[in-house]
Amino acid sequence: MADDLKPASARTRLGRGPAIAVLAAGVLLTICAILPWAGIQATSSLIGAGVASDVRGIDDPLGVYTLLAGLAALGCGVAGLIAHPRLAALAIAPGVVAVFVLVSYVAGSDGLRDRVSIHLGDLLSIEPVIRPGWFAALACAVATVLLSVVALVRR
Repeated sequence: MADDLKPASARTRLGRGPAIAVLAAGVLLTICAILPWAGIQATSSLIGAGVASDVRGIDDPLGVYTLLAGLAALGCGVAGLIAHPRLAALAIAPGVVAVFVLVSYVAGSDGLRDRVSIHLGDLLSIEPVIRPGWFAALACAVATVLLSVVALVRR
């Protein structure tokens, strides 16, 4: 009843909030697919330095799938802005796909656990590492799912 007393522009702005949030999460997920996700790091305490080789998300097919899921979530957010705010809830599908793909990137047979790990005391250590871009992509994928649910249940 209180919504009926508000001006139409205020109702529209408040109703489009979840669609804007889904759009932003889709944009961030798309950007995170380009960031470094993993790498091989070699460190030596003898010389006090290290060397790293990074792998970006889009260098792997699973990263490309994450990029496509981000673009799909972005499209659902745009559809929610243009047509009806509840259309942004459709971004739950690419969000769930992105979460599954990101987890399988680390846990799968092609993931980090099959890469080499060598420790020669303090002299030399070579190991796989997960970069912050992977964590950011996972956070954006989970945010996409949660914001899609909010877009669905919000009046």
